[in-house]
Formats: sequence, C-alpha cells, structure tokens
Amino acid sequence: MEKTGRGMQFPMLARLPLALGLILTFALWSPRAYSFSITDPNSWPLIPIPEVATDPNGGTTYGLMAVFLNHKPDGSIGSIWAPDITNNSTLGPGGTFRYLGYPSSDTHWYVTAGGTEHKTRNVDLFYSTGRDRQDWWSFDGEVLWEHDPTERFYGIGNNTSSTAQSNYTLEQTYLKTIFAINITEEFQVGLDTRARYVRIARGAFDSLPYTGTEFPHLRGLDGGSEFFNELVAKYDDRDHVDLPTRGGLYRLFVGMTQRGFGSSFSYFRFGTELSHYFPLSKRIVLATHALIEEMPAGNEAPFWSLARLGGQSSDFFVDRSTQRGWGTARFTDNNIIGFSAEMRTKVFSAQLFDTKGTAELAPFLDVGKVSHDVAENPFINYHPAGGIGLRAIAEPFVVGYLDLGYAGHGLSIFTGIDYPF
Repeated sequence: MEKTGRGMQFPMLARLPLALGLILTFALWSPRAYSFSITDPNSWPLIPIPEVATDPNGGTTYGLMAVFLNHKPDGSIGSIWAPDITNNSTLGPGGTFRYLGYPSSDTHWYVTAGGTEHKTRNVDLFYSTGRDRQDWWSFDGEVLWEHDPTERFYGIGNNTSSTAQSNYTLEQTYLKTIFAINITEEFQVGLDTRARYVRIARGAFDSLPYTGTEFPHLRGLDGGSEFFNELVAKYDDRDHVDLPTRGGLYRLFVGMTQRGFGSSFSYFRFGTELSHYFPLSKRIVLATHALIEEMPAGNEAPFWSLARLGGQSSDFFVDRSTQRGWGTARFTDNNIIGFSAEMRTKVFSAQLFDTKGTAELAPFLDVGKVSHDVAENPFINYHPAGGIGLRAIAEPFVVGYLDLGYAGHGLSIFTGIDYPF
C-alpha cells in the first residue's frame, strides 16, 4: 500500500527546484563544464528541454528534461542519458530516468523508469538487434512493469459518448519477444510472443466514476493473464530504419491466444499495417500509415486487449492507430481501421552539441474508426483529427517530437521519442 503520510517529505514547491538543482549540479561537474560558454551550445554540458503535455487522459504535465549526449569517435551518438522532473495537475511531482544505447546501427537498447507522487510507476527495458537484417536472424525483446492510474474507458463502440467517461488503474507485467528469420534483406518472417499479467483497480481521478462501477458487466474487470502468439510476415525496403525518406514497411499478421495455454481468455485476430514514404523534394517527405485489424467473434477478449483508437503511437500490447486529437483508447472495439499522413518538412539543419541536428515541421491528418462486426461498412463514421508536429532530429538515430492535435473537443499535446510511424 502506498504511504501518504508527510514523513520527511519536502513540500511540493520545494522538491521541484531541489531536483533541478541536483541535475544542474551533476552537469556542472561533467568534464566539459570548464569550457562552458552561454553563447556556444557546443560547450553546454547538457541540453535543457522544457516539457509541456496536455494529454486528454493524464491531464496537464510540465517539467524540464536534461539531455546528456555521449558521442562515438565517428561523431555519431553512442548513448543518451535524459532524466527529467515533471509536475502533473493530478498525479503531483515526479520524474523519469532514461538511458538509451546506440552501440551500432544494428543494435539499440534502452532502460526507462519513472513515477509520480501519486500512484504512477513504470519500468521498461528494451533490446533490439539485427535491425540492419545483414544476418539470418533478428530479435526484439521488451520487459515492462507499470502502474498507470490515468486509463480511461468510454464503453465499447465507435460512437461512445464523452459523458460515459470512466477511469481505472491498469497494473501490468509484460514480456514481448519477436524472433524473425531474414529470408532476404527486405523480407522476413517471425514469431511475436507476448505474455501479460493484468490487474484492474480504481483510478486516480475522483471526479470520474470507476470503470467497474460504470460498466459492471465488462469482460476483463478482474484482470487476467494472456499468452499471445502471432505470425508476422514483413517486407521493408525503407532507405533508413529510423529516419526514412523513401520506400515502405509492409506487415501482415495473424495471432491467437487460447485458454489452457497460459491465458484467461481465447480470441483470434489478423490484419495488416502499411507505411510508405514519398520524397516530394530534398526537404519534404510525405509519410503515410494505415492499420487494418479484425477480430472475428471478439466477444471473448477482455476490454484491455481490444483494438484502440486514440493517442500518438502504438501500445505495448495491443495495436492502436495513431489519432492525435484524442487520448489513448478513446474508442475501443474488436476491429480497427486507421489512416495517417504527415508532411515532414525540414526547416533547418545545424551542427549543435557536436551533433548534426535537423528541425522539422509536420502538418498531419489522422482518421480512424473502430467496429464490432467484420461486416460493418468500412467507408463511414470516421473520426478525423489534424494538427502540426515539431520534430528535433539528432542524426542518425534519434527523433524527439511535439505533436499538437485538434479533434473538435480541444487541443491535445503529445511529446516523446521516435516518429509516430
């Protein structure tokens, strides 16, 4: 049980400056500090990045991230340490530790761990090798534990009302591995295995009803376990894994989970995911993405494993279409169709912090829908969202983004690392 007593805690307003001071003190002790000049960014011991996010689920968060870059002899980034301190209007002060390793273009890994004063906790470890597909095999592995009290549920269906909004806490332990055989440099076939243990509890927002009270007959309220296996065929002819400007990534998948094989539920799903990049000029790339997923006879699946529409990128466990005008899982059902396009336009490039950096503007459009039956009309009832993205690129691997999306109910702001697709 989480302790709420005051104990030796500092007052909230004192803790944020204290954490900031610790970060800056560490930075000034770094070997580069002696050559610091305010007018020369290349001499700065860290890159200060202000953070502001207005997530429809998590509320408003602001803070400061301190980014430390470690370069390899060839000038490329070898690793990034990026701790931050934040404050959320509901969850209180908190912070996240991030360490991202880039030993080569073929192998990437990261470790993140974070939390807030009220309930939120997470630890995430990820490792990927064989990214260049020069060997006969490739492997991705991820382990996650999280306690997220900001999850929302509005009911199942494409036309659920915002007045039905409810809140719950998702606590899950999760393991995902993808082992793929590279038939050619472009074509691979793999097995995606996902093991997951879930518990559901009351959320952090007292102003909203608990999902279990609002939807007492919802499948999955007692949590459960899943052991999901998916066969994947993938063709990838992009010119770059992390910063693509031409070519595409095309994926077909079919998977299932069954009672008696480590799962509390049984269901089956299949679909396709397509991304293609069109270079319109030296400075402009049209990036497109589509996700189509079907779950026949999906009444067996728990609500936390259904397809989700809303948010800025894919979930850890279920497939979700990018829809940056809404919060995560604004619309939930068995099947999903989503389309996204954005015009990635280079504004300028410069050598900063000993790294070749590029700034991009990316106006975008996202449309999508969920449905309950496979036979439903696929051409009607889409939810649109539009906006603009701001991207900071540290070549050759790293993208930091700020996306501002609008879907009629107000402005949503998302931040993070990597392109949304």
